[in-house]
Parts: sequence; structure tokens; C-alpha cells
Amino acid sequence: MKRLLPWLIFLLITAFLAIFVYSDRIFGTSGGGGDAAGMGGGPPGGGFRRGDQAVSAETKPARLENVPVWLSGVGTVQAFNTATVRAQVSGRLIEVNYHEGQDVKAGDVLARIDPVLYQAAYDEAVAKKAQDEALLANARRDAARYSSLVGQNYSSQLETDAAKSKVQQYEAQVKQDQAAIDTARANLDYATIRAPIDGRTGIRQLDTGNLVTSGDSTGIVVITQLRPISVVFTLPESAVSDILDAQAKAALPLQAQAGGRVLGEGTVAVIDNQIDQTTGTVKIKGTFPNDENRLWPGQFVNVKLRLKTLENAVVVPSVAVQQGANGAFVYRVTPEKTASIVSVKVVQEGEKDAVIGEGIAAGDVVVTSGFSNLRDGSKLKLAEDEATGSPARNGGERKKGERGGKGADAAKPEGAARP
Repeated sequence: MKRLLPWLIFLLITAFLAIFVYSDRIFGTSGGGGDAAGMGGGPPGGGFRRGDQAVSAETKPARLENVPVWLSGVGTVQAFNTATVRAQVSGRLIEVNYHEGQDVKAGDVLARIDPVLYQAAYDEAVAKKAQDEALLANARRDAARYSSLVGQNYSSQLETDAAKSKVQQYEAQVKQDQAAIDTARANLDYATIRAPIDGRTGIRQLDTGNLVTSGDSTGIVVITQLRPISVVFTLPESAVSDILDAQAKAALPLQAQAGGRVLGEGTVAVIDNQIDQTTGTVKIKGTFPNDENRLWPGQFVNVKLRLKTLENAVVVPSVAVQQGANGAFVYRVTPEKTASIVSVKVVQEGEKDAVIGEGIAAGDVVVTSGFSNLRDGSKLKLAEDEATGSPARNGGERKKGERGGKGADAAKPEGAARP
């Protein structure tokens, strides 16, 4: 017995391994093997083949729609106009009349510089001109007297010419005085700082009491024009010819989006006159009314350009389009409720729908879910049949009830008396 014991152990281990490896053939596949064998669909020995199992799937019919063709790019919002308001004369700020984030109009007073020195310079220039005008008037009278006297030989021609020259000298002096007045008036006006454009003020740079100079690079405030506003974005160079052809027919609509929301709609304003060779893209600038101020300077947005509209295009859900070794394809539902692989040509694909150029027609039903278990020719168990109850399913339930008698009797508990 001691000699036979190792052999018995070896035989038991071998038998256990054989049972473990071939358990599916010996006992059948769990979870439906008996049912499959009972319906005659399983292989000999109670095994189960996946190809005989109906695959649950959802479907949608292909439909005809007018679909716009969109070109998408990434862009940056830019203010239509931006102005850094700086002091044009030096002095101390005595007033700051704007609020941060305030909408202002061109000409609105933003700040004031102490005007005392510039008012004095202006008054001095005005007085100097008055003085020189009085001298000019006297010189003209002298010139007139010398001119009359030289005809009567009471004055020499030299004195007459000198009087005329003095008149010309004072006339030039008066013109110089007027230029000084204009300069002094301009400096006095510059002491009142006004908004150069319509727009919105930014964060305040200086407060009342600060000394400002004409060479200050910081400025007092930055004003940006928000309505209208511009968006600059890029598109591939391959789309340039199509864009130019479409623009020659009509204005091209634009949509600016961020976070899945449409922030504004506008039109193409200009296409750049050259293509960026480093990126192979072309810059396009669009104009947006921005009435609700949803677009903000410096903001990154997704821009969609509507190139054209496809009339009566065949449309299916985007999830129905699958990619294979030979390109795009869909599973079309046959009248026998099986899946048939059909190669398609996708003209345009979006987040929800895809436009099909070739392969299927309007009304064809395509599969939109359950692709992991689908094969060409797979039987389908459609979601709408499960919801409403297909004829085959209802028939199966009636046969099941007949095995125990009538449907009402089969539903009664064991031991209940039958009428």
C-alpha cells in the first residue's frame, strides 16, 4: 500500500486537473446553458455559443435635415479700441471723477490737474498780445503820417520806409503772441483730462493728490471699448479657398463659445493677407456686437464659422458611426432584426449628429449602443421591443403558462383549490 499511495495521489491530482480544465464541456456553461440546450441553439454537451445570443441594442433611424457646415477654431477676444489715458501736462491731481469699471463716453471728464500755473500762462499771453496790438496800431498811424509827408517833401523816404518796417515787425509780434495764447490755452485744456473713446474704465492707477507728468508711462486709467468687440482666431490653410468663395456670396456668420455656451454671434470682418508658414493657419478677425458684454478682452473662446448649409442631408447620431480598419462604418438593422455592417462616408461629424454622404439612406435604422458584443449578422434584441413586448416574447410567455394549465391557474399558489 505504501508503494501504491504516491500513484493514487498522482492519479487523483490528474483527474482533478482534467475536471477543472474541461468543466464547461462536462457540466455546461453556467448562466443559460440549460436554456440554450432546451431551445436547440446550444452545441452538444450543453455548451453555449455567444453568436446564438441576441444582443441588446438601441437604434435610431437615419433622417433628412438641412445641416449647417461649421469650421471650428480657437481665438482670443480683443477690444475694438484700447486707450491708456495719460497726462499731457505736469501737475498735481486735484480730482478723479470716474469709478473703476464705469462706462464712459468720449469727452467725459476723468480727472483734473491743478490749473493755476497754466491759467496764469494763458493770461500772460493774452496781455502780451494786447500790448503788441497797441504798438502795432501806433506804428500804422506813424507809417500813414510819414507816407503823406514824403509826398509834400516834409519827410524823407528813409523815415517812411522805417515806419513801414516797424508796422510789419509788430504784425509778426502779434502773430507770435497769438501762437503763445493757443499754446497756453491747450495746456490749460490739458489740465482737464477727458475720455478719448467710448468704453469701460479699468482699475484706477493714481489717486487724488499724486503728482503726474507728461512722460508718465503708467497712465491714469486704461479704457477699453467693449461694444462692438473683436475676436481673432485661426483656421487651417486648406479652408481658405472655401471661406473666400463663401464670403464673396454673403457675410459669414460666427459663433463664440466658452464652456459649452454661446457667448455671442457676429460676422467675419477680415481675413489676413498671408498664411502663417510655421503653423499652416490663417488668421481671421470677426466683429461681435457684444450687447450683453459676455465677451471680454483677453478671453479665450472657441469660434465656429458657418461656411454653408447642406440641404436634405442624411443624418444619424454620432455614436452610431464606428471606426474600423477599412474606415467608418455603421451597424444597420435588417428586416430580420440582425446587424449588418455597412461602410459609410462621413461628410461632417459633430458632438450629437453625423452627416453621411454614402452608405445609408433616410429611413435606414442604425444601432447606437451595445457595440462591444455586436458582429456582422448578430441577432438583435431591440430596446423598443423589450419596452413594449415583442410578439415572440408574448408567445413564449403563453407557452410557459400552458405547461401548468391556464394562465390564471398557474399564478395560484400550490395547494389552492381550482374551480
